[in-house]
Amino acid sequence: MNESDSPYTVCPNFEKQWRKEIQKSTTGSMVAIVLTIAMIMVSENRPTSYVSGYGYAIALFFVVLSQTLLHQLYQRNNMLTAVKIKTAVVGLIYKKALTLANSSRRNYTTGEIVNLMSADAQQLMELTVNINLLWSAPFQIIMAVIFLWKELGPSVLAGVALLLLVIPINALIAAKVKRLKKSLMKYSDQRVKLLSEMLHGIKILKLYAWEPAYQRKVMSIRECEVDVLKSSGYLTTYSMLTLTCIPFMVSLATLGVFFHLDEENVLTATKVFTSISLFNILRLPLFDLPSVISAVAQTKVSLSRLEDFLCAEDINPKDVNTNYSGSKHLSISIPEGSLVAVVGQVGSGKSSFLSAVLGEMEKLEGTVQRRGSVAYASQQAWIQNDTLQENILFGADLHRQYYELVLESCALLPDLEQLPNGDQTEIGERGVNISGGQKQRVSLARAVYSNADLYLLDDPLSAVDVHVGKHLFEKIIGPSGLLKSKTRILVTHNVTFLPHTDLIIVMEEGRISQMGTYQELVSKRANFAELIQVFSAEHTTEETTPVEGEKIRILCLPSIFNFHSTFNWRWMWLTIAAYLGQNALAIGQNLWLSTWTAETAEVSDFTEWKQSQNYKLHIYGLLGVIQGLFVCCGAYVITRGSLSASRALHHQLLDNVLHLPLQRFETDPVGQIINRFTKDLFIVDSRFHYYLRTWLNCTLDVIGTILVITSASPLFIVVVIPLGYFYFTIQRYYIASSRQIRRLAGASHSPVISHFSETLVGRSTIRAFGHQERFIRKNNDVVYENLVYFYNNVISNRWLCVRLEFLGNLMVFFAALFVVLAGNTMSSSTVGLSISYALNVSNSGPWITSKRPPVGWPDRGIIKFVNYKAQYRKDLGLALKDVSFQTQSKEKVGIVGRTGAGKSTLTNCLFRVLEGSEGKIVIDGIDISTIGLHDLRGNLNIIPQDPILFSGTLQSNLDPLGKHSDLELWEVLELCHLKDFVQSLPKKLLHEISEGGENLSVGQRQLVCLARALLRKTKILVLDEATASVDMETDNLVQSTIKREFHNCTILTIAHRLHTVMDSERVLVLDTGRILEYDTPHNLLQRKGAFSEMVAEAGIRRDKENLGINTS
Repeated sequence: MNESDSPYTVCPNFEKQWRKEIQKSTTGSMVAIVLTIAMIMVSENRPTSYVSGYGYAIALFFVVLSQTLLHQLYQRNNMLTAVKIKTAVVGLIYKKALTLANSSRRNYTTGEIVNLMSADAQQLMELTVNINLLWSAPFQIIMAVIFLWKELGPSVLAGVALLLLVIPINALIAAKVKRLKKSLMKYSDQRVKLLSEMLHGIKILKLYAWEPAYQRKVMSIRECEVDVLKSSGYLTTYSMLTLTCIPFMVSLATLGVFFHLDEENVLTATKVFTSISLFNILRLPLFDLPSVISAVAQTKVSLSRLEDFLCAEDINPKDVNTNYSGSKHLSISIPEGSLVAVVGQVGSGKSSFLSAVLGEMEKLEGTVQRRGSVAYASQQAWIQNDTLQENILFGADLHRQYYELVLESCALLPDLEQLPNGDQTEIGERGVNISGGQKQRVSLARAVYSNADLYLLDDPLSAVDVHVGKHLFEKIIGPSGLLKSKTRILVTHNVTFLPHTDLIIVMEEGRISQMGTYQELVSKRANFAELIQVFSAEHTTEETTPVEGEKIRILCLPSIFNFHSTFNWRWMWLTIAAYLGQNALAIGQNLWLSTWTAETAEVSDFTEWKQSQNYKLHIYGLLGVIQGLFVCCGAYVITRGSLSASRALHHQLLDNVLHLPLQRFETDPVGQIINRFTKDLFIVDSRFHYYLRTWLNCTLDVIGTILVITSASPLFIVVVIPLGYFYFTIQRYYIASSRQIRRLAGASHSPVISHFSETLVGRSTIRAFGHQERFIRKNNDVVYENLVYFYNNVISNRWLCVRLEFLGNLMVFFAALFVVLAGNTMSSSTVGLSISYALNVSNSGPWITSKRPPVGWPDRGIIKFVNYKAQYRKDLGLALKDVSFQTQSKEKVGIVGRTGAGKSTLTNCLFRVLEGSEGKIVIDGIDISTIGLHDLRGNLNIIPQDPILFSGTLQSNLDPLGKHSDLELWEVLELCHLKDFVQSLPKKLLHEISEGGENLSVGQRQLVCLARALLRKTKILVLDEATASVDMETDNLVQSTIKREFHNCTILTIAHRLHTVMDSERVLVLDTGRILEYDTPHNLLQRKGAFSEMVAEAGIRRDKENLGINTS
């Protein structure tokens, strides 16, 4: 490909023209018709030399060959132009997504923006391919009418009048199509948005057994989408009727008027078959013109959507704001080189304060002045799908000595030893194959390596062990760390680090309630001093077990055979019958005209012929009407059958995706799955029935053409056999390469969507580091790679078309040649029929099993692991090794262990997210492997580490199945200390949650997840680091709520802060997948083992004293 075709050239040029705009092959067909007239005249005038016949035959061959070459060259250039426009639009959308202000971003979900990049950009590309039809189709119609006038005189005006009558009808259809397109895009956006959220929150859906409920939501939107497609399909039926019947009606009207204008007018072979060829030329532009008008209407909708998005408000990098919705009346000056801590309760505005410094929030008034470069570590670490080293370097050059120092300071060196390829290990999408603590440390290492002037750290110590947290503070953040000379703003819930800070900011309801040094705030005996007094104990966090899932190819759409099987055989046979009927009748019409003109040539008494012409004209008209009925039936049947197949395929695809094991979602890019539901499904919905219809028409046309020519010239069969052999040889050679090219083109499109989705998630980090241009270049790279494969696909198609049309041209040549060779044995009517036809050719486990647990199971909550072993992949070691233990009814068990100990693996096995390789898990006497996943998960309860919410109302997030009353919802909100907050919202329970819960703080999201769990009345509860994102005061309230509301349940707690498991009845200590200790906290501390060491590191002295433990 030329450099001028690359995204680096196309995107800037297109953007320049876009900004400027915001501010202010047909001739060959006609020549072939002329030569056809000459061939018929040769057959009518036998005395003429045969030399002229051979000359006309050769000339006809070269004309159609030239037409083929010019048309394919036009198609190649046209496709390149179209793909340039698509590339430019994709680049513009990507760039806009990076600069979009948060106030504008709230109006567009990830699914909607992805739809702009896939469906709307594709629509614009398809219109570009056909845009020349807006002038070429009328040109062909005018040329055909001129030639018809030459043959039939003024009678052609009757046909033109009929054509003019069709135009306003097509305009009404185009307007209707435009409205349907808007509705279709609206439903498509809703479906893709919901699917995107489901795939990102699939773990929640599976753990709570919510797949059927959300599947029904998707299917209800899909049904609305199919209804719109059905209406569109009926309009397609009308278009097909126009395509077939308008040329016939034009010819009927023209011939009828031709006979009535002058009684001396008779049909000759020249007039009839020249007219037939001209009417056939009329057929295509008459069909294409309404189609392209409809495409213009659809593209206008897409353009308006693109324009709304591209003209949305951008962030202003010159205006870094301080007064935002969420943060009120902030006035602060931070000295250069100081360490500032920002503390406060959940929802107090801590993260908003950092966003204010970054300029990420909606401005009301005021400014922020900052100097130098910025580095940002977000609360929820953003990890790229790249090597660990590239995640840390983040586009910077590698300086080995400093890089090693950063790795050591971020405590990543031990982790590199565990990873299969060290720092060259590729991190999966969303960092799925490393633990939560590792993700946070990689994010922090990225910030440290950037060597910026200002560091904004949003609680980076919340997801690491206590000793790792101390190490990070001492080596990086603290007064003696790597960043000691830099300005650092640290959001934290860990009060033990506060004495080492230069300035402390206490946030409350979006305002700075207090500010000063540690000693100043303690001496004031205000809220801050009370916080320190009550929660002076240090806390610790744990990391989740690294998950390294197996790379498996993503589920693809069923094959064409499966499409046909879902098409329903009844629809299939009806389609074949309808298309056979309409093609047979089309041949019958032309045979009837051929017979009619043959009689004209032989008749001596024209009086008798004139008396029968009305009868023959009526028969011709009747054949056309019946053909029109068959066309309507065929279009209707193929539309209904295609929609039936499309509905079934979508249901199967969605069902299969939701049944996939969780490991598949952790390893396969979400963009790849979304691609199946957007681009691939778009082809099934809107293109496949068109391809099927075209294939049927072409196949039957070729068969009919061969039969007609062979009946006229039996010698033609000698030519058909070698031509057929060459055809199938070319086809077989083409398919072998085309299949691979199409596969590569499809595979290269998924990284475009994946990179785009990844960018949308991490846009705040990208903007904070100022790396927008680098990510735009990377987007250009992945788009260019896809463009290369697309170009090869276009060229391979043109290669095929040239060769197949060359075979068609040979067919035209031999048909004309045999006409000359036949001499006087072939009538002129048969000659016309033969050549006019020849010219036409050249153009997972089950959710529910039979064994169901009894109603009310589990009633005691006794969990028993028996010699249980589990591994994530067969080529990896065991994640759990011979684990055996048993809980008692209503027992509270804490699960602790260092990084990679197997804590999260244990809970994954309990919910059968990971199936065991040996042993069994028994709950209240039932082996969980013998019952369905929904029967298991529906009777267990979990509060997960990641607080995932879905767009919709707060009520639908709490109770998606609609099983609970509003009174129950308010009760659980009160228990979670969210009632006052929800009551302050205008719509209360109907408050709209934005995509991913972005309009709530992370801590508030975690409390909503707690409320969700409180609604489920089960005997077993798992707390998977459930309070990682809340301050200590809220953590204390949550722990007391859990103890009170789940007092009659068995609780398994993966330790987030060790003081939360100190009052557990027993503690399970894991290390590298084995059980080290399992006893009461008192006995474990007396034993001076692994648990005692962890407690000593955490410094929980007073908790021991409260337990009555002697530590001397």
